[in-house]
Amino acid sequence: MQDLNDLQFFAMVVEHGGYAAAERASGIPKSRLSRRISQLEGDLGVRLLQRSTRKFSVTDVGQSVYRHAQTMLAEAQAARDAVDALSAEPRGLVRVSVPVDVSQQMLSLLMPGFLAAFGQVRVQLLVSNRRVDVISEGIDVAIRVRNRLDDDGELVLRRFGDVNLLLVASPGYLGKSGEPTRPSDLAGHETLSMSEDEARQSWELHGPGDAVESVPIRPRIMSQDFSVLLAAAKSGLGIALLPEPACAEAVRRGELRVVLRDWRLPQGICHAVFPSRRGLLPAVRVFIDFLAEHLPTMIESNRLTCQEVLGEDKAEKPKAKTKAPARGRR
Repeated sequence: MQDLNDLQFFAMVVEHGGYAAAERASGIPKSRLSRRISQLEGDLGVRLLQRSTRKFSVTDVGQSVYRHAQTMLAEAQAARDAVDALSAEPRGLVRVSVPVDVSQQMLSLLMPGFLAAFGQVRVQLLVSNRRVDVISEGIDVAIRVRNRLDDDGELVLRRFGDVNLLLVASPGYLGKSGEPTRPSDLAGHETLSMSEDEARQSWELHGPGDAVESVPIRPRIMSQDFSVLLAAAKSGLGIALLPEPACAEAVRRGELRVVLRDWRLPQGICHAVFPSRRGLLPAVRVFIDFLAEHLPTMIESNRLTCQEVLGEDKAEKPKAKTKAPARGRR
């Protein structure tokens, strides 16, 4: 492999049209430039420059080597820039697209810690359930929860964890309307849907023995605002489909109960998408790393235990103490 310094000297002489001009532009003596380029020609075994007292020209092979030298030098500079960017203090604006529920349930808790750790970084949260075009809309990071990961060659994905979807209802509603024991029972219940498309309202449930049932519903409320669905379910308006982080605390407090526990719905995969890692700004990189450090733990902390789903007391009842038999008098 050729010494990049020699290629740089050669490119410099070609760009300035001669040794004298290259010396004036760089401050490197002509003698040194001439000696290093001669060494380069000797290593390659070809003549790169035609020199005379009156004329300076580049040979055909010299032109070819010059083009390759430009590419190599540009790549070397890009590598240097990448190292400098990584070592620089994170600063500037990070534009983040995030769904409403993730913003309310998770980022609201994480942002104070992130901003305290990185005082030169500003964050613009674009809170919407709309799918954004990361590249054309200038988004640095998009947080998504999808049933499957998007296969997009232009974007990099980073996975944070799986989010369960639960069917929940209030004890009051179930006491009045009865508890469904199989998916088809949902047809006789009031439902609350997180899909806003009235023409496509159904829940696909997966049960024992790889059974799958698609249940059409006619929801009372259709909204992607999970706080609205949560409040409606706690008020006894029907059975709601909600992500586990949105309803776990209500289940633990006994305000909601999980129904059709033997049936599950497709999990949502919480992940981030962002443009290629190459040239990623330090502020964007530390934001993604911060999410990767904290979001998985937060998702797991909202995971309900079997006892909580079944509504059983987690604490064991103390065993009754057995009275020791009275000792007889001697």
